[in-house]
Amino acid sequence: MSSQKHASLLYTASRLGLFVVCFAVVWGLAYLHVIPLAVGASNTVWMLLLAIVISAPLSFVLLRKQRDAMSEQIVARVDRQKERLAANRSQEDGA
Repeated sequence: MSSQKHASLLYTASRLGLFVVCFAVVWGLAYLHVIPLAVGASNTVWMLLLAIVISAPLSFVLLRKQRDAMSEQIVARVDRQKERLAANRSQEDGA
């Protein structure tokens, strides 16, 4: 239950961590001149964009378990809200 309670936090932290790792790899490759550096001050922006492009498909594959747990958490929360709303409506109809 504890892991499901914090599933959204775990998934978000994992996505952020994967992005940071991808950025570090891109930065290292640019520092070693394996990949070309961008023009002027846009170097950081290009490295950030490249890290986003790399981390997105990786997170889709590597974080499937965390994403599914987060989805279950959200569905359970929405179901509870629907039940509360239905209970409130039935109380209003009865009054």
